[in-house]
Order: sequence, then structure tokens, then C-alpha cells
Amino acid sequence: MSLSDEELERYARHIVLREVGGVGQNRLKAANVAVVGAGGIGSAVIPALAGAGVGRLTIIDSDTVELANLHRQPLFKESDTGQPKAELAAAFVRKLNRHVEARPIQERIGSDNAAQLLAGHDLVIDGSDNFATRLAVSDSCVTLGIPLLSAAAVQFQGQVGLFRSKPCYRCFVGDAFDAEDCDNCAELGVIGALTGIVGNFAALLAIRHFVEFGDEVAGKLFLFDGLSLNFRTIRIPKEPACKTCGGSHAQGS
Repeated sequence: MSLSDEELERYARHIVLREVGGVGQNRLKAANVAVVGAGGIGSAVIPALAGAGVGRLTIIDSDTVELANLHRQPLFKESDTGQPKAELAAAFVRKLNRHVEARPIQERIGSDNAAQLLAGHDLVIDGSDNFATRLAVSDSCVTLGIPLLSAAAVQFQGQVGLFRSKPCYRCFVGDAFDAEDCDNCAELGVIGALTGIVGNFAALLAIRHFVEFGDEVAGKLFLFDGLSLNFRTIRIPKEPACKTCGGSHAQGS
């Protein structure tokens, strides 16, 4: 796989970086990423990865655009209300970068279909808004051996973590959140700009994952407090009793 003259010009600001170069940009071009959720976090992740030249993006979301989405989901506009998010997000990618293949899946992901939808990807980025979906995605990633980037934002709090099977996301949250009725931002609220911070941070970790620069961050959770404007990091230990990875809860670092 090689970069065309147009791609060399497009990604020049990446390629000039010693940590990326042509080799790193080719790794991004070869990458196949599934993004679960084209909401607030997905609205930052998807443009960032498409702009960075990630070769294939699968966008999984069953929702349609609502007016209440627009304060934090700049992928969409008022006239998109009622239209499917996955299709609109894929169309955005194609307009932004014709070198990126975007595949929309207008389907709700859960324990019954997650393995089928996620198989074959190099990385999964989960920006969904409920624990039941997150755990279904995590469990399937462990089974499939696919690294998972989990990103969440609610009220003023954001978190991003990279999981490589052990510890897994279930080691962090335990088994209490498999139900569909757990809190999400629709009930608790979220400051719009926070989802952009979290989504772009997740995209940065995804680029680091493929290009392989910087220290290993798997098993760490990055927490951002939008009220105090502080970042902190906690390490997630393996949970020996975890029913998914057989490695519950995070400890400060």
C-alpha cells in the first residue's frame, strides 16, 4: 500500500512529524475502525479519523437526528432532523475525504449481533450512551480479540480508556450495568463542548494505537473534569472474577 501524490499533500502535516512519517500514515490508511455511535462523541471521532486518513470506517448507529442532538453533534444540521445518523455520518466522511471508505450500519448493536457487526475490524471505538450497549460491545471485543477504545461524557465529566482484553471494560464497571434502563445523558444532561474534547481525545488515542508512538496506555482510564478543568489518570486492574475476561474496580495512580 502506498500514498498517492494527492495523499502525500493532504497528510503533509502528519508526515512531517518524526513520530508519524510515511510509514505511520500508511498504517492509518490500512486501518479498519468500527465506531459505535454517531452522537456527540462520534461527531468528533469520525471527522478526526477521516481527516487523519484512516482507510475504512464502519459507523454503527440506529438513531435518527433530533433537535436536542444538535448542541453537541456538529455532523448534523437542522434540516437533517428525522434522518438516520449512520447514513449522514458516512456521507460526511465521503465529502471530507474521498480516500476513506465509510460504511454505515443503521442497526442497534447489542449482545445478539455485536460479534457479527464488529468482526474483522482492527479497533472499535465505543461512544454509545448506555452501559448495556457498552458491555455488549466490550464482551464481543474480548471474544474477538479486538482492542476497544471506550469514550463517555455526561454532565461535565468525560472518560476515555483503551482496553486490550485484560483488563476489559467489565473489569472496570462490573456486572451491575447490563440493564437498558441505566442513566444516560438524556436524563442527566451533558455540556456540548465536552463531547468534542472526549471524542477528539479518543481519536488521538486511536491514531497512537495504529502509528505506535508514545507510551502504552492500555489499562488506563483518562478522566476529564469540565468543572475543575483537570485531567487525571487511573489504572484499571484485572478482575480475576470477571465473567468476560477472567482477569472491580479502578485504583488511583
